[in-house]
Amino acid sequence: MVSRSSSEIIVEKNTAAIVSSKKSSDEEPMDYNEVDEELQNVLQTNKSIVIKKAEIISASYAKWYEKLIFLFCAFLCGYGYGLDSNIRYIYTGYATSSYSEHSLLSTVTVINAVVSAASQIVYARLSDAFGRFRLFVVAIVLYSMGTIIQCQAYDVQRYAAGSIFYNAGYVGVILVLLLILSDMSTLRWRLFYQFVPTWPYIINTWISGNITSAANPIENWSWDVGMWAFIFPLSCLPILACMIHMQWRARKTQEWKDLKTQKTYYQQHGLMKSLVSLFWKIDIIGVLLMAASLGCILVPLTLAGGTSSKWRDSRIIGVFVLGFVLIPIFFIWEKKFATDPIVPYKLVKDRGVWASLGISFLIDFIYYMAADYLYTVLIVAVNESVSAATRISSLYSFVSTVASPFVSLALTRFTRLKPFIIFGCCLWFLAMGLLYHFRGGASSHSGIIGGLCVWGLGSTFFTYPVTVSVQAAVSHEQMATVSALNYTFYRIGSAVGAAVSGAIWTQKLYKKLLSLMGDATLATAAYGSPYTFIVTYTWGTPEREAMVEAYRYIQRLETVVALVFCVPLVAFSLCLRDSRLTDNVAHDDMSSGEFIDTKSDDPLAEFFVGLWRRVTGKKENKTQSDEKSSVY
Repeated sequence: MVSRSSSEIIVEKNTAAIVSSKKSSDEEPMDYNEVDEELQNVLQTNKSIVIKKAEIISASYAKWYEKLIFLFCAFLCGYGYGLDSNIRYIYTGYATSSYSEHSLLSTVTVINAVVSAASQIVYARLSDAFGRFRLFVVAIVLYSMGTIIQCQAYDVQRYAAGSIFYNAGYVGVILVLLLILSDMSTLRWRLFYQFVPTWPYIINTWISGNITSAANPIENWSWDVGMWAFIFPLSCLPILACMIHMQWRARKTQEWKDLKTQKTYYQQHGLMKSLVSLFWKIDIIGVLLMAASLGCILVPLTLAGGTSSKWRDSRIIGVFVLGFVLIPIFFIWEKKFATDPIVPYKLVKDRGVWASLGISFLIDFIYYMAADYLYTVLIVAVNESVSAATRISSLYSFVSTVASPFVSLALTRFTRLKPFIIFGCCLWFLAMGLLYHFRGGASSHSGIIGGLCVWGLGSTFFTYPVTVSVQAAVSHEQMATVSALNYTFYRIGSAVGAAVSGAIWTQKLYKKLLSLMGDATLATAAYGSPYTFIVTYTWGTPEREAMVEAYRYIQRLETVVALVFCVPLVAFSLCLRDSRLTDNVAHDDMSSGEFIDTKSDDPLAEFFVGLWRRVTGKKENKTQSDEKSSVY
C-alpha cells in the first residue's frame, strides 16, 4: 500500500507543474510536449488511485467461502449472457431470413464485431477512471436497450441498429467481469477464475436446442429475442449485490480512508478540464477512425454480392475506398496527436504482447471462416433438425467448457502456459482438417461432431490462457490495457473473419446454385430464404440435392482459408513469453518505467534459439549468453 503522504506529494508535484506552466505561458512559448507529459502524469496518478481502490475492494472478500459465493454469482451472470448468445445467433439467422435477407447474416455479424472492437478500448480505459462497478451497470443498460430495439425491428437495418447497442453492452459485461475476476485472483488461479462464467455452456449446449425448437423461431423470433431484455438483468442481480457489499466493506478500511484524502484529477481541475482529459485518455478520435475504417472496408464485402453483383454501384465503391483512405489518417493521428494511443508502442513492441494479439486476432478469424454459416449448413446440407443443429453448433463451446476446470486446475501446478497454448493451436489444425472433409451430406453428421469436439478441446488450451499469458507479463496497472487490446484484436478478427466468410458466401453461393439448378427463380428463393425453401423441397428431391452440393462447395472454400491461417496461429504461439504464474495478482518485481516482465526464463524460446544456432552453425559467445535471459 502506498502511504498517504507519498501519494499526496505526487499529486501536488504534478499539479504544481501544470500551474507553473500556466503562469509562465505569458512569459514564454508553451512546450506542448512537456504539457502532454505533465497531463499523463496526473492521469496516471488518478488511474493508480482507482487501481488501489480495486485492490482494496477485491481484498474485502478474502475468505474462501466469500470467494466461492462471488464465483457462483459470476456463474449466474455467465449463464444469462451465455445462453442468450447461444440462441440469439440462431434467432438472427431467422430474423434475416424473415426479411428475405438471410445472406446479410454476415453483414450483421461484421457490424457487431466492429462495434465490439471499438467498445473494448473505451470500457477498459473508463474502468480505470471510474471503477468496474459503474461500467458494469452501464453495460447492462446498453445490453437491454439493444435487445429491445432488435426485437421490435421490422427490417435488417433496424435490427443491425439494435445490434450496435446490444454488442456494446455484451462486450462490456464480458470485459468488466473479466477484469473484476482478474482483480480477485492470483496469476496461479487466474485462468480458473476466468473460466467460471463459461461453465454454463455445459448446460446451455443441451437445453438451447430444446429452447429454440419449442420457441418456434420461424414465427416467434421477435419475442424469443425480446425476453432477454429482462432475463439477463435479473441474472446480474446477485453479482451486483456482491459488488455493492464489497464496496461497503472496503469503505470501512483505513486504506480506503487514506485514498479518499487524495485528490483526483476532477477534484483538482473541475468538470471541463476533466472532460478534456477524458477525451484524450479514451482517444475518442482514434476509436472512431478505427471503427469507421473497419466498417467501411468490411461491410461492403458482405453487401456487394448476391443475386447480382453490386461492385459497380457507387455507394459500395465509395464506402469501400473511404475505408482505405481512413487507414493512413488513423495511423497519423495515433502517431502524431494521440496522447494515449489505442495500441501503446511501449507495450506492443514486446513479443509477449504482439504474439498474444496475433493469436487473439486469428482465434475469431479462423472461427468465423469455419463456423459462420455452420448452423445453416447443418440444417440445409446435413438435414439436421432445429434442436440437433443448435446442439451440434454449440459443441465447440461445450467441449471447451467441460475441459476447462481440469486444464485450469492443472495449470495451478505447472505454472507455465506456453506449452499448453502451443498444443492447443496444433489441435486446431486437426479440427480444420476434419471440418474440411466432412462439410455436407447425411454422412457428415459424425465427422462434423468429431471435428467440433477436437476444435473445442484445442480452444481450452489457448483461447483463455493467451489472455492470462499477456496479463502475467505486465504490471497490475497495465492489466486492463493489455486485456482490452487482446479482446479488441479478438473482435477485429471476428469482423474480418465474418467479412471474408460473408464475401465468399455472397459472391459464390448464388452463382453455384444457379449453375446447379438452372432456374433463376429457384436459385433466388434458395439463396434468400433457405429455411423456407427446404420446407417445400425436402431431403432427397433434385432441388435439395443441388442445394446440398452448392453448400458443400462453399463450405470447402471457407474451411480451406481457416486451415491455411492455422499456420501463423502456431507461429505466434511459439513467440509468446512464458512468465511464471505466481501467487500474486501481477508481477510486482518490475523496476520503475518497466512495462513487461523480461526476467522470467523461457525454456521453449531458448530451445528453439539454440536449435536455430546449431542449424545455421552460429556460435553463441559469452556476452550473448549473459544477455540471453534479458532478451528472451
